[in-house]
Amino acid sequence: MAWQIDNGHSHIQFSVRHMMLSKTRGEFQTFSGSVNIDETNPAATTVDIQIDVASINTRDAQRDAHLKSPDFFNVDAYPYLTFKSKRVEVKGERANLIGDLTIRDITKEVTLDVEYVGQSKSPWGTTVAGFNAETKINRKDWGLTWNVGLETGGVLVGEEVTISIELELVKQPDVQAEAVAA
Repeated sequence: MAWQIDNGHSHIQFSVRHMMLSKTRGEFQTFSGSVNIDETNPAATTVDIQIDVASINTRDAQRDAHLKSPDFFNVDAYPYLTFKSKRVEVKGERANLIGDLTIRDITKEVTLDVEYVGQSKSPWGTTVAGFNAETKINRKDWGLTWNVGLETGGVLVGEEVTISIELELVKQPDVQAEAVAA
């Protein structure tokens, strides 16, 4: 069953250590994709997401410009990050969503720890479902190696990046069932 991402109620965020002390947080504001949930066999669910790198927002225009530059994402050459699922390992209300994450044309397998939040009927009669997911990656695995050493030791930007995703999905009408009913 196809589900549409409700972008107004969904978020793709990240955090990374800054100066070995605090975390810099940001988000990608523009993304799209397909989510096909097999409600009778959740392990057959598929996810295919495309993220517009130029939509990065860390609440600092100068930092955002640097992240879009060849030092990091190189948005002119690699305008999108993508995730394509390979398999789902269901564990009750949680699941491991295993798939390929592509950044700067480098593809690596990652595992997202997914929590199923539940389903509800909206006031407009649609069925919506909520999911939260999280993973940690080492940015250097995708060629994101820029850094500066600190006078006191350590580095300006940490290597480990935490990715947090909140998706609200809207169930799409089953076109085949509607055609049969007609």
